[in-house]
Amino acid sequence: MQIPGPAPVVVGVNGTAAGLAAARLGAREAVTRGQPLRILHVFAWPGMRYTDDPSDYASARHEAGRIVEEAVTTAARSVPGVRIEGLVADGRPVPELLRRSRTAGLLVLGADSPAAGPRLPLDPVLVQVVSRARCPVVVARGLRPLAGPLLAAVDGSPSSGPALRLAAAEARRRGVALEIAHVVASDAGAPAGRRLLERAAAACPGGLTGVRTTLLVGDPAPTLVRASRRARMMIVGPRGTGGGLLGAVAGELLRHCACPTLFVHGDPAGDGPADGALPAGALMS
Repeated sequence: MQIPGPAPVVVGVNGTAAGLAAARLGAREAVTRGQPLRILHVFAWPGMRYTDDPSDYASARHEAGRIVEEAVTTAARSVPGVRIEGLVADGRPVPELLRRSRTAGLLVLGADSPAAGPRLPLDPVLVQVVSRARCPVVVARGLRPLAGPLLAAVDGSPSSGPALRLAAAEARRRGVALEIAHVVASDAGAPAGRRLLERAAAACPGGLTGVRTTLLVGDPAPTLVRASRRARMMIVGPRGTGGGLLGAVAGELLRHCACPTLFVHGDPAGDGPADGALPAGALMS
């Protein structure tokens, strides 16, 4: 009987600079986790059959392979020694990436720079995958130094619990500081906000380099975007208190966050609850 290997870090690439940023980040994350890296391009031929125009199909298929090769080379140069597999898969991007998320430890995608155009609509592939993936999804943002704390944003919603559990596990794995942030609309909400932060900090397992809490005042989305400028990674739940496919705050972080953003859906494939992990409902009143 074949013994399954560790769940891979899967990077989706599409031939853009954002995809190469995802390949670099995916390589670092794979090494941090001790997991293999799988770089994937989903090839969707627009014709009904590949025989509709064989010469165009062959050219497009060759380009798909080139996209993967470039991303593999970029990842290998970024993190020498990382175990990499490059793959071209036939299908449509969203269903294929969602299927891969069932067996991945982490899914990594790229996003354009926040300065590229704040009025542009969000990439529908990003929205669908971030909202519906079965594993955590990290969205890369260009070249950014690995500095600052892991910043976990909590709001007391059900999706805050898994996000904080994973943030605590990541801080312990990396040996870096964990900062837990909560945003209130005005000073009147500060007492309740501090109680929520106290519960979150108390529920974190021991063995972390440092846990600190930060109460922020303002509109949640732009306030967290500003806070992301000093973090190495933002960690959030994708829905928040409003529910829906993608929460309003998560949507703004997906569009404008200044650092890589980790959207958390339950536990990664192959992982069970960590020893000392936060109990379910730890943030709820």
